[in-house]
Amino acid sequence: MLFTSFSFVLFAALTLLLYFTVPKRAQWCVLLCASLGFYLLCGMEYFIFILYTAAVTYLTAFLLQKRADAEDATVAANRDTWSKAERKSFRAVEKKKRFHILIVGLLLGFGMLAVLKYTAFVLEGVNSVLSLFGGEVGIPSLLLPLGISFYTFQSMGYLIDVYRKTARAEQNPAKLLLFVSFFPQLLQGPISRFGALHQQLIAAHPFDALCFRSGLLRVMWGYFKKMLLADTAMVAIKTLVEQSDTYRGVYVFALILLYSAQIYGDFTGGIDITVGLSEMMGIQLTENFNRPFSSKSTKEYWNRWHITMGSWFTDYVFYPLSVCRPMQLLSGHVCDKLGNGLGMRLPVYLATVATWFLTGLWHGAGWNFIVWGLLNCLVILVSRELEPLYRRFYAVFPRLANSRIWGAWQAIRTFLLMGLIRSLDCYRNVGLTFRLWGSMLTDWNVGELFSGGLTSFGLSVADWAVILCSAAVIFAVSHMGREQPLRHRIARMPVAWCACVCALLVAVLIFGAYGIGYDASQFIYTQF
Repeated sequence: MLFTSFSFVLFAALTLLLYFTVPKRAQWCVLLCASLGFYLLCGMEYFIFILYTAAVTYLTAFLLQKRADAEDATVAANRDTWSKAERKSFRAVEKKKRFHILIVGLLLGFGMLAVLKYTAFVLEGVNSVLSLFGGEVGIPSLLLPLGISFYTFQSMGYLIDVYRKTARAEQNPAKLLLFVSFFPQLLQGPISRFGALHQQLIAAHPFDALCFRSGLLRVMWGYFKKMLLADTAMVAIKTLVEQSDTYRGVYVFALILLYSAQIYGDFTGGIDITVGLSEMMGIQLTENFNRPFSSKSTKEYWNRWHITMGSWFTDYVFYPLSVCRPMQLLSGHVCDKLGNGLGMRLPVYLATVATWFLTGLWHGAGWNFIVWGLLNCLVILVSRELEPLYRRFYAVFPRLANSRIWGAWQAIRTFLLMGLIRSLDCYRNVGLTFRLWGSMLTDWNVGELFSGGLTSFGLSVADWAVILCSAAVIFAVSHMGREQPLRHRIARMPVAWCACVCALLVAVLIFGAYGIGYDASQFIYTQF
């Protein structure tokens, strides 16, 4: 069931009606039934996998919590007889035992994701080697459940939090199942933390007219982004990618611009629908975007784009790797042999490379995603090394640092660089992508765009008008709401709110990209 389908709109409306009709103590039961029903309607064959993840998560967290409680009870019982060293030694032994339980849970959770998502990719690599000797292994066709990367990462993050004792394990398996399967965020996030979401899901939420109006306005805003900007642009993107041998040079640059707009409208539009629907129920999800195209550097961009994914990898991959004992031993050895400069950098750089490698792999089972991640990593590390040079530059030109023109140039530069790297997601072939990048230097046939080229790959003049006007509206609204979300201010004015909702509805119905031949099979991130 797709967010853009009439069946989803009806499903969401019925869920909201039941949610505010039943006794408040039963609201979480409505959410659980709706979430399980939503996933069943998406495909019966997917249901077993989310139940598996929930079961593994519940049992592992239960064992971790039981072990932690026993540890705390033993320490409390021997508080007067044990020395500080004895308590520390006991806790170290118990932590190691809990770590072993955690590893089993993570292997079971991530193992299913790895098998379903990466088996074909690994076997293709094996076949490329075996082909040198005339051999080949069969590649099974495995089912990839919708949203499996999102609910797996959310569940495994919860296990790590229980292991770290920053969260207590939920004793009610049904309530934990709701945390794993909460339907608005099931397909494309955000990746929520247990401490931020769980209590909201099971708490009572009286009807709040202001939250309801604000949430509905955001839902309509999400449909506006998705159906006017993203899905209209997708028509041209498909043509440019499928006929890449024809559309080279300046057309590659056009693809970069179009795909940047398309993925922004698609992903943020989906998140707007998710967050808005949750807000209508009184549930506040973590924001996933903060005007990313205003970023002045790649690092800043990734602090603003897909925020919950970035924070997940930072907290659960980067920091543990950079401070783990083997990494510290390596750092000390390099400091002794090659100096403190390299020795102190090495843990950070190795952890950064590993994090971005896994981030690329999370996005998809393909070399294009791995190269995408490593190119982002390269830009970030090079920028880090150039920071002293930047400081000297700004010391010579102090007025430049606060110049709006210079800030605009930095934002444009970052936007184009991220778009260039992101085109690996479109062409899906690393060698082809690099060749097409080169064609922008050798076949800059810009005149073709203005002599019929802009309408040669599936978009009419009217389509271009829809794309440009919707992009302009989105840009203006994002900047008007920098201090406080604009929808909150509008929600406090019922007449203005009603006018905005009606205007968005009319725009979606009249100018939205749907109808005969329209394929809204997925939001981009439901594939991950």
